[in-house]
Amino acid sequence: MTTDPIRVLIVDDEPMVCAHLRTILGSAADIEVVGLAHDGAEAERDVLRHRPHVVLMDLRMPGTDGLTATERIRARPDAPVIVVLTTFDADEYVLRALHAGAAGFLLKSTPPEDLIDLVHVAADGHTVLSPEATRRLLAASSAEQRHRDNARRLIAGLTERETQVLICLGEGLSNAQIGKRLFLTEATVKGYVSRMLVKLDCANRTQAGLAAHNAGLIGR
Repeated sequence: MTTDPIRVLIVDDEPMVCAHLRTILGSAADIEVVGLAHDGAEAERDVLRHRPHVVLMDLRMPGTDGLTATERIRARPDAPVIVVLTTFDADEYVLRALHAGAAGFLLKSTPPEDLIDLVHVAADGHTVLSPEATRRLLAASSAEQRHRDNARRLIAGLTERETQVLICLGEGLSNAQIGKRLFLTEATVKGYVSRMLVKLDCANRTQAGLAAHNAGLIGR
C-alpha cells in the first residue's frame, strides 16, 4: 500500500530561502513541495489551489504579512497545519501567530534533517514547540499578563490527570510519548486532550501547550 506524500507550501518573500527549503524538503521521499509563495495573499490563493497539508509561513513580508495570512487560513474549514518560519525565536509576532492557530514555529537555521522531521511531526497533528524557545518567547513578550491570568483561571478547572497531560503537551510530546510517560493508552490520551481543548477554549494542541507555559506549569 502506498502513502500519499505530505504536501508542503513554503511562504517567504526571500527567493533564496524558498529555494533552500525546497531543496531540503525535496530530498525526502515522502514530502512534496507543491508551491512557493512570496506574500500572505499569494499564500491564501495557493492554499486553495494546492491543498497543502503543511504551510511553512514567514511572518514579516511586504503586502499581506504572514500573521494576517495565518489568521485567515486557519479560519477556513479543513485548514492546513501552519508552522511559522522565524529568524529569532523571541519574536512577539510568532507568539501572536501561535495564538492565531499556528501549530508551532521553527528557526530558518534549523538543520536539514531536523526540518524534515519537524514537517513530519506537524503533518501528524503534533506541536512544533521547543520548551526552552517557548519560555524565551513568552519572557520577551510585554503583552502576556492577560494570557497568563486567563490560563491560570482555566487550568484551575482541570483534573490532576488532565493537568499532567497538559504539561506533556507543553513539552511538545506526542500522544504516544504522553501515554508512555503516564502509563496510558494513546486512545485514552486522545480523549484527555480532546476534553482539555474544550475546557481551555483552545483551538489546537499548540494553544493548549501555550496555556501550560503561560500558567507556569512548564519547568516548575
